[in-house]
Amino acid sequence: MLRILTFLVAIAALCGATSLAQAQGAASKGAKDAPKPAPAPAAKPTAKPAEPAAAAAAGGAEPTLIGQYGTWGAYTATPNGRKVCFALAKPSSSKTNPPNRPRDPAYAFVSTRPAEKVVNEVSIMIGYALKPGSESSLEVGGTAYAMYTQGDGLWIKNAAEEEQMVAAMRKSAEVTVKGVSAKGTETTDVFSLKGLSQALDRLAQDCKR
Repeated sequence: MLRILTFLVAIAALCGATSLAQAQGAASKGAKDAPKPAPAPAAKPTAKPAEPAAAAAAGGAEPTLIGQYGTWGAYTATPNGRKVCFALAKPSSSKTNPPNRPRDPAYAFVSTRPAEKVVNEVSIMIGYALKPGSESSLEVGGTAYAMYTQGDGLWIKNAAEEEQMVAAMRKSAEVTVKGVSAKGTETTDVFSLKGLSQALDRLAQDCKR
């Protein structure tokens, strides 16, 4: 049965793309300034999408960058007193068909939420409204995984394959995500996986059940 999912929208709005770029730039260059907050990972309610008030409440906690590993930042946050840990990266390359169609920045997340017993959940914020009912794919290690789409988010369709997918992501050089917008534009985003394994190991220490 398809899971009904929603983003912690308020945190993503609070910590936009510019802040993420500054945070990761500062971390990679060893800057003395404190890192800027980043967008929040995908989250899922138990039955239906969260009400706006619930999303706003979740946005009260700003993510903290605890380490930068290659292209992946390791973050923690505590919305509503519940710890959330996630690794986050931007695409190393993106293209659209037709070419040069406008879109918001895309992000890949691997998140852990101990209170929900969720470990290493992969999600993509694609940067545009996906075509309703469309299926996207995530390709890594020679295997393509079907992704469930809702709004501008993607999650693995078969949750039983997620552990296998994450294991492949740990060992591979890159992952490719393909989607189709509500206007029919096809997109291909490639994310480097350099540093992901180290980021997940760090989060496993900081986000124990």
